[in-house]
Formats: sequence, structure tokens, C-alpha cells
Amino acid sequence: MSDLKTLDNMETIINNNFYVVTGGPGSGKTTLIKELKNMGYNCIDEAARKIIMEEVKNNGKALPWKNKLEYTELMLKQSVADYLHAERNNITFFDRGIPDTLCYSKIIKSTTKGVELAAQMYRYSKKVFILPPWPEIYTTDNERKQDWEEAVLTYKLMKETYTALGYKIIEVPKADIKNRCQFLLNQIKNPAK
Repeated sequence: MSDLKTLDNMETIINNNFYVVTGGPGSGKTTLIKELKNMGYNCIDEAARKIIMEEVKNNGKALPWKNKLEYTELMLKQSVADYLHAERNNITFFDRGIPDTLCYSKIIKSTTKGVELAAQMYRYSKKVFILPPWPEIYTTDNERKQDWEEAVLTYKLMKETYTALGYKIIEVPKADIKNRCQFLLNQIKNPAK
């Protein structure tokens, strides 16, 4: 990614109003983000899902089942753009963050310096919310084709990736959507937790 070649000389950007909601596929992230959006919070939709829908619509090849490298590049580019264009002064929830792209690049065994630098340079709040695998709600769809084993592996690798980058992982309990939202909001209102 040509835009990221200049990252070597840039300072880290930290926004403590930006909160990541992550985890393996099918764990309820998008449902949680939609509920937070309904409550009036700023929310950024998942870059990967947007890319997949656009590529399928345009008969493109930047898809995880066609061209994983091109897909990763688009995912990184969109995630960085989402970060840079998000409302900086208000609490904003991201359905996945830039480190998710780093994790995906590790899964496909194609990590680049640009992905690693972006994950280090564009920082979110130290608290990252991870949703655990939950077989009772897990399903696949047109954009989510991973099987259950891959969903569990992704969860584990997301935890490792964010921890290695110095984030504090907070596991969101398996509960109805209202209780999940309340748990998350209580965590950000109480900095000591």
C-alpha cells in the first residue's frame, strides 16, 4: 500500500474515544454495533464486509476466496480510512479495527510491513472488546463463509494480536444484546475496570 510507505517517519496517533469490538466471525459483533448505533453512538461498520459486498456486486476478485492478498490490501486501506475519517471527539465503536487486518494477514501467512506499521501507528482506546465464539448464535452467510473451527481460531488469534500490540482485552459475556451493550458501556464509563 503506497500510502503506508511514509509510516516509518510518522508519529503514533492515539484516540481514546475509539473502541474496537472484535472476535471471530459469527460471535455477534455486528449485532452489538447495530444496537449501539440504535442507542445513538457513532459506529463504524466492518470494512471486510463492505469490501466483500462491493466486490461480489462488481464481480471483483479482491475476495478472501479468490485473491486474499488484494482483499487484505483493500481491507487495510478501508480500515485506515475509517479510522482517519471517524468523529475524533466523540465515543466511536469500530466493528473490527486495523489490528484485525494484521491478524487476517497472519492467518493467510502474508504479513507485510505496511500492515504491521498501520496496526502500531493508528491506535484505539487501550480497552478492546472481544466477543467469544458462541455456537448457539454462529451462522454463515454470503459474506461470512468460515467454518466453526476457523471462527474459534480467529478469536484466539485476535486475542493474541491485540495483546501483543499492548491492548487490554475485555471479553464481552455471552448474553442478550441489551446486557452485552450494558456491559460494554459500563466498561468505558468506569476507567478502573
